[in-house]
Amino acid sequence: MTTNSSTPNNSTPNSTTTHSTTTSDGGAEYAHEHTPRLAWAKHAPEVYKAMIQLDTAARKGVDPVTFELVKIRASQLNHCAFCLDMHTKDALAAGESVERVVMLSAWEEARHFYTEREAAALALTEAITVLTDGFVPDAVYEEAARLYDETELSGLIAAITTINAWNRFGVSTRMVAGHYTPQSAK
Repeated sequence: MTTNSSTPNNSTPNSTTTHSTTTSDGGAEYAHEHTPRLAWAKHAPEVYKAMIQLDTAARKGVDPVTFELVKIRASQLNHCAFCLDMHTKDALAAGESVERVVMLSAWEEARHFYTEREAAALALTEAITVLTDGFVPDAVYEEAARLYDETELSGLIAAITTINAWNRFGVSTRMVAGHYTPQSAK
C-alpha cells in the first residue's frame, strides 16, 4: 500500500468494472476483472488511517529503494496483486530498473543485481513473511544485524511487518490490481 491520503480503489462488491477483453493484436481474450469483496478502508476508516500512520513511521530510517524492494517481495510471496501493482509502479516511477524489479522473485539466483544490504533485507523479508517454520532463522537475522544498525534493523522489521499487514487486507478483500497511478505520475 501507499502512504498517500486517498482511499484505495476497492469499490463496492456490486461494481461492474471490466477491462478490454482482447489483446492489442486482436488475439485471445483476457479474464474479466473480479470485483472486490469489501471496501474495507471505507468501512474501517480509523484502521486505514492507523495503517497509513504505521506505514509512514516504518518508512523512516529505511532506504527508499530497499523499502520498495521489500514491499514488492513480500507482496509476491503473499500473492497480493493490488500491492504488486502499486509497488512495482512506485519503484519504476522512482527510477528503479525493470531488471531489478523483474528479478525479485528469483533474487537469490540473481544476487548480483542487489547490494549486500538489499539481499539481507530480502532474506529477512522472506523469513518474516513466510513463518511456516514458526521463527526467523538465526542466520538470516544475524546477517541483517551485521549489515544494519539496531535502529535501521528495527525500521526494516517494521517495514516488512507493515507491508505484510497491507497484503492481508488486499488479499482478503480481493482489492483489484491495475488501476493505481504512482504519485509522481499524477
